[in-house]
Amino acid sequence: MEERTLSYLRGRFGDHYRRASITPPPAANEREWGFIPWTEGPGETMVRHRSLLDLGELSEFLGRKKPRHVYFSAGRYDDPSASTMSDKGWRSSDLVFDLDADHLPSVVLGEDTYGEMLEKCKDALLRLLDFLEDDFDFDDMTVVFSGGRGYHVHVRDESVRGLNREARREIVDYVRGIGLEFEELVSEQAVSGTAGRSSPAQKRTLVTEGGWGERTHGHIMTEVDRLLEMDEQAALERLQEYDGIGQGKASAALNAARTNYDQLAAGNIDVHPAFFQIARVLHHEAVANDNAPIDEPVTTDTNRLIRLPGSLHGGSGLEVQRLDRDDIAAFDPLVDPVPETFRGHEITVDVVDPGLAELGGDSFTVEAGIQSVPEHVGIFLMARGRAEKGKE
Repeated sequence: MEERTLSYLRGRFGDHYRRASITPPPAANEREWGFIPWTEGPGETMVRHRSLLDLGELSEFLGRKKPRHVYFSAGRYDDPSASTMSDKGWRSSDLVFDLDADHLPSVVLGEDTYGEMLEKCKDALLRLLDFLEDDFDFDDMTVVFSGGRGYHVHVRDESVRGLNREARREIVDYVRGIGLEFEELVSEQAVSGTAGRSSPAQKRTLVTEGGWGERTHGHIMTEVDRLLEMDEQAALERLQEYDGIGQGKASAALNAARTNYDQLAAGNIDVHPAFFQIARVLHHEAVANDNAPIDEPVTTDTNRLIRLPGSLHGGSGLEVQRLDRDDIAAFDPLVDPVPETFRGHEITVDVVDPGLAELGGDSFTVEAGIQSVPEHVGIFLMARGRAEKGKE
C-alpha cells in the first residue's frame, strides 16, 4: 500500500471517528484492548496489552490514533494491561462466536460474489441464534456484523462467563453437531412381543421436542412429504440413492411411510427396519444442513480479542455494527454498514485489481487504471488492496 493511500485512509478513518459515538462493552476497564495502526508494507503490527486507562477516553483515542482495526478482549481481568496472560489475573470471559464466510462449507471461494457469501453467512447466523436462544436459552446476547465477511455473537449471561475452555468446546461441539450419533436422539421402550415371540420388542422413538431431535425429525418429515408427493417410480429411485437401499428396501420403506404417516409425525420412526436405516442417514444430512459452522478457536479462547462494535474494519472501510435481533433479517451488509462519512462524493483511485464491486446498493465492474468512484467504494477497494489512491 502506497504512502498516499495510507495517509488518505488514516485521515478519513480519523474523520469518521471524530463524528462517531461509540459505546464500549460492559466492564470496559476490566478488558484488554488492542489495535492495529496504519503502517507501510504487507504486514500488520498489533499493539495490545493495553487497558482503557492506558488508551484514555475512547472517542478521543480513536480520533487521535485513527487505527486500522480496534479490538477488546472477551476476558475480564484484574490487571488487563499486564504484559503476559498469566499476570493479568483472569476473572471471567464472554462466550463469543465468530462466523466467517470464508470458512463456510456452502461458500465456493472464487465463484460466490461478496454479496452471496454474506447472504450465506447470515443464514448460518440465524441457525446459530436458533441454538443459542432455543437450545441454551441465553438471554444477554449482542449480535455484530464484523465489517468484513461475517458476524460475531457475544453472550454475556452470568452462567457462561466462568466456563473454562473444555466446557466452551462442548458448546462448540453441540452447535456444530460434532460427534452426535443418531441413537443418542432415540429412546427405546419395551413393548409386548408379537405372536410366536416370547421376548418383548423394542419400540424406538425419536425425541421431537427441541434440540437436535426436533431438527432431525423435521428433516425426516420434509423428506417423507417430498416422497409422498412423487409418483411411485420417482420415489423408489430417490430412496435407492441412499447407501444400502435396494429396490426391496425402498419399496418397504415407501409403503411404511404411506401407511404410518401419523406415527412418523409423532416421532415413531421404527415403522420398518428399512425406514429406520434411511432415518439414520437423514439425521446426518440434518446435522450437515442445520449446524452452525462457527470458528471453534474463537469460542474456546477465553482471552480472545474481538472487534469493537462501532469501529471501522481496516480491510473494508465498513462499520463493525451492532444489530438488534429484530433487524437481522432486513439487515443489508452491503448497504447498512457504509459510514455516512464516506457517502455523497467521489474520489479518484488507481485500480490494480479490476472486477466486480458490490457496495452501497450498487454492483458494477471497475476497470483497471485511474477511475472516479463513490468514496465508500474507493475506500473499500483501497482497504482490500485492489486500488491505490489516485491524484485528485
